Amino acid sequence: MLHRTSVKENLYGWMFVFPALIVLVVFWIWPVADSIYLSFTDWDMIAPTYKMVGLKNYVSLLGSNTFKQALTNTFVFAVGVTVPTLIIGFLIAVIMSHASFGANFYRTIMFAPYITPMIAASIVWSWIYEPRVGILNFLLNSIGLPGSKWNQSMSSAMMSVVLVTIWKQAGYTMIFYLEGIRKVPSGLLEAAEIDGASPLQKLFHITIPMVSPTTFFLVIMSTIATMQAYDQIQVLTQGGPAGATRTVLYYYYQEAFSKFNTGKASAIALLLVVITVGLSLIETAVSRKTVHYER
Repeated sequence: MLHRTSVKENLYGWMFVFPALIVLVVFWIWPVADSIYLSFTDWDMIAPTYKMVGLKNYVSLLGSNTFKQALTNTFVFAVGVTVPTLIIGFLIAVIMSHASFGANFYRTIMFAPYITPMIAASIVWSWIYEPRVGILNFLLNSIGLPGSKWNQSMSSAMMSVVLVTIWKQAGYTMIFYLEGIRKVPSGLLEAAEIDGASPLQKLFHITIPMVSPTTFFLVIMSTIATMQAYDQIQVLTQGGPAGATRTVLYYYYQEAFSKFNTGKASAIALLLVVITVGLSLIETAVSRKTVHYER
């Protein structure tokens, strides 16, 4: 009797899970498996036939200077966005947590860029960056500083894309840090104040360690987001000039939809997944060691 009840409960469980499994298989597992298969072919997305080429696409990528440049650009972009975004978001959250007037208004203003579509924001920033009539160069010239070509120069194109991304993401990190700071036990802060701790000492020795789980979460999310950045690069630089802002994801787009080299593009996509997962695992390990050390 007990066995029959257990089997019946399992059947009911699978009945509820089955619809979700169908969606998972059709829209995630099958496309991933198909991409893995295509990465070992020379399909060009047009020809009805193709042949298996083994590891040729992977060997070609790992020996390609273009892929190495794209990989370097991706890491530069990820670090250039993640670190300043976390610092700026945390500092704004600290200021907002102590504000007694207009906090909700300023919080809304800071968060507004995040809910703005990246394409629309990038178009506006492309006007701001315009070398001849853009407002940024106008402001610099008005105070006696030289202007720049910004997203049209190899030396400043990556910085231009990074600035736009930081501007958009800072409000997102601020919201999470505000909640993390709110959960810091007030008793700890009061005890530290009684012991004569300065505001900076309370910040570095209490607040920052207490919000470390939030920091870890934001680092992971920012890493994944920067690895998947595309819209701002497409609008502002199209991967140029001379590949200065071509990331791995943008390189994938060029191979897949400009050159129709689907096999190579699938290999790029899989390598990007491996890199993203690898970085997330490393960050997780580092975070666990840090938490263990603090305890």
